[in-house]
Amino acid sequence: MVNESKAVRSRDDRIFDALVYTIAGVVLLLVLYPLLFVVSASFSDPISVIDGKVWLLPQGFTFTPYLHVFENESIWSGFRNTILYTLIGTFINIVLTILAAYPLSQRDLPGRTALMFIITITMFFSGGLIPTYLLIKSLGMINTVWAMIIPGAISTYNLIVMRTFFQNGIPFELQESAWIDGASNFRLLLTIVIPLSMPIIAVMVLFYGVGHWNAYFNAMIYLKDRELFPLQLILREILILNQSDNMGLDGAGMTERVMMAESIKYSVIIVSSIPVLLLYPFVQKYFVQGVMIGSIKG
Repeated sequence: MVNESKAVRSRDDRIFDALVYTIAGVVLLLVLYPLLFVVSASFSDPISVIDGKVWLLPQGFTFTPYLHVFENESIWSGFRNTILYTLIGTFINIVLTILAAYPLSQRDLPGRTALMFIITITMFFSGGLIPTYLLIKSLGMINTVWAMIIPGAISTYNLIVMRTFFQNGIPFELQESAWIDGASNFRLLLTIVIPLSMPIIAVMVLFYGVGHWNAYFNAMIYLKDRELFPLQLILREILILNQSDNMGLDGAGMTERVMMAESIKYSVIIVSSIPVLLLYPFVQKYFVQGVMIGSIKG
């Protein structure tokens, strides 16, 4: 009887494992195929893309769309600006989020519940675009680097996730023992909390970094000098210009423009996505530990 039950459990386990791997494989294909298609389409002959001949591998391999994108001199200044905005902005985001999340995670903070309630409200209500623009203008940040960094210095969601990590991921007894030994809150934060919080910090770096890298709306609103435009805004202009140039053309000229615009559309996606895809593997290992403790327990 024992051997039969073991055999039954073993067979059930194999069936369960096969089902899990099948579902995981289907999800992987659903997520991975669109990316592979965009990469293949960006290197393919536009006619093959329009005719639906591109499924997995490039058809009529060509670098022409990328040459059209990179021949625009503004794209290099866009790369420079976006890297600058991402590095400075992410650093400010992390510092301010830690400094706000740590005191909010302490049980003895007076009015902690009321403060969290007020902070959480900002996730659902805001002043609106016009009041925000007037505020940025009154602060003298229009057409400056700070207009791309300061308005979103702290994300409420990220603040809540980091605060929850501090509460659940770091034993309170460890902090209490440090206080007994005479450590101040600032020293405790620097020597104990931050070193033990590297998983959630890595996750926040990715969240904030991707947000800064993909940001373009603030640039449209607050920036006037083309030398300050981020990469996303430059790529948007390239895409729109190639589509608008088709207007007024006829015959072969218009057909060629339409096909090139189709290829440029995919190459622009790749150019804007590659840096983030290169960053992700370095912080992916922290996702389970950081997000699980920071959000699910919360």
